[in-house]
Amino acid sequence: QVHLVESGGGLVQAGDSLRVSCAASGPTFGHSAMGWFRQTPGKERELVAAIDWHHGITYYLDSVKGRFTISGDSAKNTILLQMNSLKPEDTAVYYCATSKELGRPFSSWGQGIQVTVSS
Repeated sequence: QVHLVESGGGLVQAGDSLRVSCAASGPTFGHSAMGWFRQTPGKERELVAAIDWHHGITYYLDSVKGRFTISGDSAKNTILLQMNSLKPEDTAVYYCATSKELGRPFSSWGQGIQVTVSS
């Protein structure tokens, strides 16, 4: 079972920046993609950003393009999500997850970390 640990969330004001990180451990071989999802009460969990090292591609939700940047180290199985120009609507619980490749289901999940953006 892949184990994921997120860190770096918190409370910030609109317009501020925040970085969240995730480290995966355990049997990560074959998991070439990692991503960040977010969820607010009553809404579906949505994929915010993802990176697929094997195919050299990244994905961003339209509403975060130009503000968020995903990066990582495939050898260390870590990813970072740099979030700039944060908006109150970015407030959510953010989850890190892994997949064998982008387009396939994300099968391993972290416990989630709260990001709150005040107006």
